[in-house]
Amino acid sequence: LNISFSMMDIKKRFELIKRNTEEIIGEDELKNILIRKEELNHYIGFEISGEIHLGTGIMCMMKVKDFLDAGVDCRIFLADWHSWINDKLGGNPEIIKKVAVGYFKEGMKASLKCVGGNPKKLKFVLGSDLYHNNDLYWTTVIDVSKHTTLSRMQRSITILGRKEGENIDFAKLIYPPMQVADIFIQKLNLAHAGIDQRKAHVIARDVALKLSFSPLCRKDGKQIKPIAVHHPLILGLGKPPIWPISKDKIQELWSTLKMSKSKPGTCIFIYDSPDEIRKKILKAFCPEREIEFNPLINWAEKIIFPLKGKLEVKRQKQFGENINYESIEKLKQDFKEGKLHPSDLKNAISETLIKILKPAREHFSKGKPKKMLNELEKLMKTYS
Repeated sequence: LNISFSMMDIKKRFELIKRNTEEIIGEDELKNILIRKEELNHYIGFEISGEIHLGTGIMCMMKVKDFLDAGVDCRIFLADWHSWINDKLGGNPEIIKKVAVGYFKEGMKASLKCVGGNPKKLKFVLGSDLYHNNDLYWTTVIDVSKHTTLSRMQRSITILGRKEGENIDFAKLIYPPMQVADIFIQKLNLAHAGIDQRKAHVIARDVALKLSFSPLCRKDGKQIKPIAVHHPLILGLGKPPIWPISKDKIQELWSTLKMSKSKPGTCIFIYDSPDEIRKKILKAFCPEREIEFNPLINWAEKIIFPLKGKLEVKRQKQFGENINYESIEKLKQDFKEGKLHPSDLKNAISETLIKILKPAREHFSKGKPKKMLNELEKLMKTYS
């Protein structure tokens, strides 16, 4: 980026990178990079697997905007090979590639608009383009693999959304070292993903100082590990298969109950109409006084307050005055004490999301983006 951040306080840049994250692996290393005023080169990779929902579009792009505001060079990796390996869109490489550079790219730009970012600052890299005639990439895949065990690769298939121990074809075991090699071949010192991709990033850090090909190095030549930033996963709107859930089981079940496009009634797509948003949220699982495992509380905490800083709850007079919540803590307290009813919370979340997603709705309402979306919806019916 042609921007000088010499005047920006190091602490402010660090806080932008860290806020609303689940964890940063290599936090001290990040601070040292900021102190040395070295470039931060970021990426987040996506399988091309269908329509974009809040978890993919808004949660991811909220962090990307933070990175951009902190002067980080950001790129979106369109992982068409990974999508092919993981049997997305019928496992058809040509269709996957077409959707990646068309619909999916447009969706990521629209999502960044929704969170107040500038899509012109984004870089997009297609896996096929990166790998084409690139012997060093495939050498790096082997280099990573030589420093990782088979059992670890088998444990890492959870990054594909597969269960550990599941019967899979061999190609899926190549997926983790490819994902790790993506980081090193592009010389990226800031790997970003949802917390469900943690295993791949831990492998990247574990092999980083052992690599002979495509090592990640500082300007002075010292070999370093990539920093890993993980944002939280948001819940889908459906009721858990077992309820109630004991507190010690919540984290274990969280990733399996995250928002998923395979359950369209329990997720909000970035271009859903206002009526569709209201209808889905009206049916959402939102038990009274429950704040530990509640999709609407989760969305308020992870999306609404970070983006808007407040939540306006409008109520009919017989049910109390309107409330303007300025902190998630106060909202949680009132909900737990029964002072805020689920229906009022649902209405407030619905109306706020409708406003947040307006740029995406407009983007896909006309021209090429609308055509791309229509074509994808037909494809999804074919492969459902």
